[in-house]
Amino acid sequence: MQYAVIMAGGSGQRLWPLSRKNRPKQIIDAFDGSSLLRLCVDRISGIFDADHILVVTNQEYADVVRQHLPELPQENILGEPVGRDTAGAIGLAATVLKQKDPNSIMAVFSADQIIEPIAPLHKAVEKAFGFLKTNPKALFTFGIRAAFAHTGFGYLKRGKKVEATDDIYPVEAFREKPNKSTASKYIRSGNYCWNSGMFVWRVDTILSQLEHFLPENARLLEQIGLSWGTDKATQTLNKHFTDLRKISIDFGVMERAADVYMCELDCHWVDVGSYQSLADTIGKADQDNNITTAETQCLWIDSGNNVAISDKKDHLIVAIHVEDMIVVYTEDATLICHRDETDHLKTLLQQMEEKGLERFE
Repeated sequence: MQYAVIMAGGSGQRLWPLSRKNRPKQIIDAFDGSSLLRLCVDRISGIFDADHILVVTNQEYADVVRQHLPELPQENILGEPVGRDTAGAIGLAATVLKQKDPNSIMAVFSADQIIEPIAPLHKAVEKAFGFLKTNPKALFTFGIRAAFAHTGFGYLKRGKKVEATDDIYPVEAFREKPNKSTASKYIRSGNYCWNSGMFVWRVDTILSQLEHFLPENARLLEQIGLSWGTDKATQTLNKHFTDLRKISIDFGVMERAADVYMCELDCHWVDVGSYQSLADTIGKADQDNNITTAETQCLWIDSGNNVAISDKKDHLIVAIHVEDMIVVYTEDATLICHRDETDHLKTLLQQMEEKGLERFE
């Protein structure tokens, strides 16, 4: 059987105050009335039915996600007690799927992404499924055809095309976020793609790779699997998941493994992790490059290159002689900052805790 696993565990600190502890960024309806998580589920529904879609999220968000996706079986929403990066999330999903079918294939997607159109993605996933039939030990990922020399993404270096395949390549190297000069060299070479953070592999293969490269994690995940479906499942999960090593699947497995392959996606792809990236997806800019969501009421006077978002349709934002700013209005908190200063939001949230303002987090 083939399953989809959606990773939806990020806290969304860089999207405060839209994203909160009780309203993670994945369910904010800022995308023409839809959320990132809803868009992700709809994007893959042509390949997977609801029974074969799992979502891994923070334990505190699990009930919210179940309400947000009522078509998915409740047991398909997996709540992590703590964040243990993508190796932990993927390991938990693979452990649960092993109980259903140890020979199943899992495709891993991120709820933080916008992908348009969806046809290239569907074709690429089907291509991966076909490749795994004859290469069951392969770890498959997707490279995004780079639109420009982006310094905020990781890159994949591809090797020579695998013979008798439909444009499938071995991955020769994973490269972390480069500086501008290095990114430009990558683009000029024609051998590099953006790292999408999406994967396809057999469940038994990824569990074997975790056992090889992260043996302590594998041992803890095995204990979780042995109790899954029993009355001790939650207790065991809370006990052992916390002890997992916090590491990404790229660092923990992909960069160290053999038999890693990829195909390329030629599509519009955005990893929505900040207001800068959100501005590229939420709506069209006016003649002065001011961007708002469809639900935001805003008047601009001699202002340019701003982003304004309100989660209240009956609230009006007015900006006069304002440049390069982000304005976000919610019922109990408002953010005003320069477009280049959003990295300070994590520090801001720490200060809230120190000043006893946790209710606004």
